[in-house]
Parts: sequence; structure tokens; C-alpha cells
Amino acid sequence: MELSESVQGGLQLLAERGCFSPRAYEALLQAAFGALLGGPAGQAALDHPDLEHIDPAVLKYCHAAAATCIVEAGKQKADKSAISTYLEDCKFDKERIEQFCTEYQKNKDTLEILLGSIGRCPLHITDVCWRLEYQIKTNQLHKNYRPAYLMTLNVENSDSRSQPDINFSCSMEQLQDLVGKLKDAAKSLERTTQL
Repeated sequence: MELSESVQGGLQLLAERGCFSPRAYEALLQAAFGALLGGPAGQAALDHPDLEHIDPAVLKYCHAAAATCIVEAGKQKADKSAISTYLEDCKFDKERIEQFCTEYQKNKDTLEILLGSIGRCPLHITDVCWRLEYQIKTNQLHKNYRPAYLMTLNVENSDSRSQPDINFSCSMEQLQDLVGKLKDAAKSLERTTQL
């Protein structure tokens, strides 16, 4: 596994017993897995009592590093030896490596399913539907004579999973700007394919 220097720095901080006690390490590890796999996410996961004494910036830095390491291990379908080797390089001791690997093995299947569901291709627009809406009044007593376009982009995924349509509203100026940008993109693509 190869991770950026920033992630390595976060993991090295996480490996320090002076910064993270064994209970704090375990709490942060569970918070990282929980945030990735749909457990208590965000700030609530980091409000564990064992993590209160740690500087919030350091805590978030190490949480992000641990989460990145977990995702990368799942993406590469890393085994215990590959993870152990990488964590040893980040100055983890045997006990912390064992804890990390145990938690990873426990959540490995769920992580791989989650990563597999993300998909690899962007959505493909198949159709555009629009209608003109003319707003005369708002719920306040002001008159508002403004046209707006209600747009619906019908999309599909190459993985043949159904995707919800994308709906948005825009003014005439915003729609003209969007059309102009799409024309620029089409011209650029046409020039590229002619080379």
C-alpha cells in the first residue's frame, strides 16, 4: 500500500502511545470504521469520552488518516500481512497492528461491498426535459414576474443500476450560461477527436 506523506504522518501520530492511549486508539479506530460503514458519523463519533483529552485538530487528522488507510486497504483487498507491513513502517507496535487487523477483518466484507457499490463511471445523460414556470407571486405579498425553467436530466449508469433523475430550477440567464458551457465543452471535444 502506498499512501501520501500526510496520511503517513497521521498514522505515525496515531501510533504514538503518548498521544493516543490504548483506549483512545481503540475508540478512534472504531470511529473511523463506523464513519465509513454507516455507524455514528461526523463529530458524534469523535465525542467518545476516551478522546476528549486529545487536541481536536490532531484527532481529526488521525481520524482522516485511519479512514484513508482503511479505504485503501479495502480498495486493494489487502491481506493481514500487507496491512501489518505498512503499519510497521508507520511505527505501529504489534498490539496496535493486531487491533487494526482484527477490526479490519471484522468489517472487510461490508467495506468491500460498500466500495463496490460506489461505481467507476460517471452518470450518462440520456434525455433532458424542461418546462417553463412563470412565478407571479411569492408567499410574501410581493409580486414577482419572473420566468424560471424547471429542468430534469434523465441519467443512466453504465453499471445498469437505476439512478434518480436530476431536477433543478434555473433562471433564463443561468440556463443560457449552462447552454454556453455545454457548447464550449462540445467544441472542445470535437477538436480533441479531430487530432
